[in-house]
Amino acid sequence: MGNLRPAAFTAVELTGDFWRERLETVLTRTIPSQHRKLAEQGILESLTIQHPPPPLRIPRNPQGFTAQIFWDSDVGKWIEAAGYALAHRRDPKIEAQVDAMAQALERAQLPNGYLNCWHIARCPEERWTNLRDSHELYCAGHLLEGAIAYYQATGRRQLLDVMERYVDHITDTFGTGEQQKRGYPGHQEIELALIELYRLTDDRRRLDLAEYFINERGRGPHYFDAEAKARGEDLHAPSADRYEYCQAHQPVREQTEVVGHAVRALYMYAAMADLATELRDEGLRRACEVLWKNVTETRMYVTGGFGPSAHNEGFTADYDLPNDTAYAETCASVAMVFWAWRMLHLDLDSRYADVLERALYNGALSGLSHDGEHYFYDNKLESDGSHQRWAWHDCPCCTMNVSRLVASVAGYFYSTSDDGVAVHLYGGSRARLRVGEHEVTITENSDYPWSGFITLHVDVAEPTDLSLKLRIPGWARSAGAKVNGSRIDVAADTQHGYLEVRRRWQRGDRVELELPMPPRRVYAHPSVRADRGRVALCRGPLVYCFEQVDNPTAPVSLIRMSRDAPVDVAPRADLLGGVVTLASEGSVLQTSDWGRDLYRAEPPRVAQVKLTAVPYYAWCNRGPNPMQTWIAEQ
Repeated sequence: MGNLRPAAFTAVELTGDFWRERLETVLTRTIPSQHRKLAEQGILESLTIQHPPPPLRIPRNPQGFTAQIFWDSDVGKWIEAAGYALAHRRDPKIEAQVDAMAQALERAQLPNGYLNCWHIARCPEERWTNLRDSHELYCAGHLLEGAIAYYQATGRRQLLDVMERYVDHITDTFGTGEQQKRGYPGHQEIELALIELYRLTDDRRRLDLAEYFINERGRGPHYFDAEAKARGEDLHAPSADRYEYCQAHQPVREQTEVVGHAVRALYMYAAMADLATELRDEGLRRACEVLWKNVTETRMYVTGGFGPSAHNEGFTADYDLPNDTAYAETCASVAMVFWAWRMLHLDLDSRYADVLERALYNGALSGLSHDGEHYFYDNKLESDGSHQRWAWHDCPCCTMNVSRLVASVAGYFYSTSDDGVAVHLYGGSRARLRVGEHEVTITENSDYPWSGFITLHVDVAEPTDLSLKLRIPGWARSAGAKVNGSRIDVAADTQHGYLEVRRRWQRGDRVELELPMPPRRVYAHPSVRADRGRVALCRGPLVYCFEQVDNPTAPVSLIRMSRDAPVDVAPRADLLGGVVTLASEGSVLQTSDWGRDLYRAEPPRVAQVKLTAVPYYAWCNRGPNPMQTWIAEQ
């Protein structure tokens, strides 16, 4: 199935309860509440250029930095989330809010096309003088992605026209020409947006600019040094050496290890995969494959979280995956969804879709509360009860990042080629797709992720030869399938994790897919020190955890599971909007007879307890309380 292309998010309707409920929450609660916060925090006000500018809302830190410098990016992500959500149901109030932002940005734009509200209002003389730290290109990328999503959902192009003028200015400013700057962004992101703009407009200049930013990165002499020298900075100061932090330590094709800030890295790898697809660049493809193996084989949390360290918001060393101090930024899991999606279109292999699904259902979705108005920035896998969700953050990147992902999730279900359709995710959807010269409608019904019983109906106007490829997740053992009631050989017809059903399809044809979902125990590599002697529970695509609120008779930090204890499935329609819990027998270490002893010769006594686990994404929705993802096994 060559030339695989993602189905447009506007072509897919979500019908299943799980994602439909999440989408409805984002549309009716998350996006409106975020708009209120953008107003309360002064972010919307910043779009109107004032002289003199108002006092800073977020004071500068000792290094002179304030998070206000990238407020434009928060506006862009909010617009993008709104655009995706509006594709499912139009909302005049939200559209009026987006249009007001577009008008403000158009008024703020300089005659030459430059558009960064922070620099225009506060330091116009510093434009394009500190690409390492200023986030100008990063903000431009998010505003551009917002403009594209809003245009695709509504047909309104005021903001898109504004951003195309800005991209023209950026194209004139950067490159290898005599009068151009040889720079590239300190925080990668615009590369993804430029490739999306190329796919929308077929304007090759947009693809060329993205290619330039990727190819120029890490080449010597380092552009960031030249900028720093021009600003009068000490190039030998420790804080000046930030190459690995932003993946500029080597040309991208030479990088073999994921390093530095996790979100920047994963955004860059996603852009590299996009360019490899568009340009058929084998060098970029090989680099992506090497980096993919490094991160997924040694540096990925079981939840699809990335980056254990708060110090650099990113990566450290192989197998360094602590639980109680895990950073695992929500944005990093969102970025992994982006990268995995693009790797999947380089090579239709379910190992990419498996990681996409893991990050989506666990590492990213945990960042948004059930009520749609509270968030996690970092996603710990173990808590003493002090970790809690917040309503806002001085750096609110994760708020809009998770909402734009949930709002766009329909776009991750299907891809098409000239001769077929690939189905990557399940959960209830209806897709109207064009395959070659044919119009095909696929209706998928299921209660996924709670059940692996899936039915797909294929509707074509006339008998049509097509290949239908259905993802068989790596966790699914003994999958079964039928076509119009007749069983087919899944093992024989599955390649790289996709079951191919190639036939002449007729209206009303039906495929039934069974993905068994027994609870399963998962163990970490012995080199992961934090998880030695511990076990995690999973079912289907979901990772589970033990919250104190569900296990009130014993501290969750002291519970243990027997290796041979059965694990039962227990649906709970009354809990967290309806979830499936897992139940088992376990034991707990007793502390009541220790008194004030710190050490003694006898081991602690144990008592038997009943254990309940809930999906990891849903934890801390009933108030802060202790939680364990990995628990001791005996």
